[in-house]
Amino acid sequence: MVKYIAKRFAQSILTLFIIITIVFSLLRLMPDEGYLGAAAEKMSPEQQEIYLTNLGLRDPLLVQLKNFYVDLIQGDLGKSITYRTDVPVLDIIQDKMMYSILFGLGAVALSLLVGVPLGILMAQFKGRWLDRLGTGYIVIVVAVPAMVYFLMIQMYISEWFNLPMLFDEYNPRSFILPLICLALGPIASYAMWMRRYMVDELNKDYIKLARAKGVTERTIMFRHVMRNAFIPMAQYLPATILFTITGSIYIESLFSIPGMGGLLVDAIQRQDNNVVQGLVLVFSSLGIIGLILGDLLMAIVDPRIKLGKGDSVR
Repeated sequence: MVKYIAKRFAQSILTLFIIITIVFSLLRLMPDEGYLGAAAEKMSPEQQEIYLTNLGLRDPLLVQLKNFYVDLIQGDLGKSITYRTDVPVLDIIQDKMMYSILFGLGAVALSLLVGVPLGILMAQFKGRWLDRLGTGYIVIVVAVPAMVYFLMIQMYISEWFNLPMLFDEYNPRSFILPLICLALGPIASYAMWMRRYMVDELNKDYIKLARAKGVTERTIMFRHVMRNAFIPMAQYLPATILFTITGSIYIESLFSIPGMGGLLVDAIQRQDNNVVQGLVLVFSSLGIIGLILGDLLMAIVDPRIKLGKGDSVR
């Protein structure tokens, strides 16, 4: 287990290095205005060139990349250029991170409380009206563009139930619609995979043998089927949770939530490349951590799975 964790950690560091290097290099191909900000209008071409030279942007790309990683190791992600001029990027992200974490955890709790039981009921009543209703919901969520039903929820549900359309940190009722929108996708995902894995388990020979021995359906469902069906789901739960915690870029912008998703949109629109780099690093790190935790959770849930040489689950 320790050897496997060390191996995955090394692979994760390499993956992060590749992602950040690609993003860093692409951002350096963008116009220089992204590093000058509002000061560009007040500078002459010569002053702009001196300013960019002082920032190190006229150094060779490999030198810039080396300097970036040296600063990164020291915990320095640079300073904001246009979003909040000269404010450290790390401070900006920390201010926004709490909103994304709170909404992400709330959406995860809601999606687990609704999605997993829905998948269980769909498998238990396979082919009946409840299964068809759940399948219809999953198809709609997957097939219809998310922005369509997000806008419908914001416009109509807010009117029918007299809920605020935009986020207000001093009004808890304004949290309801963003949480619902964030949870719709994960609910469909949990329900779909839980149903699939449970149906697969119900068709296996050991279930037929248990029924032949007279074991009750309740015992079969809760002691055997649900437990074994949850094992493959466990691999993807941490990644899904961490992706949800980072927040939806569109939802945070739609409901004016001051989280990391909305920050990324603003940073791109204002060409604040340092903030964009910092957010890419955060999002990539969370995604990779989720994949590793998924493997570990799967091994914990099912002791038969060994995460060692030649036995990796991925």
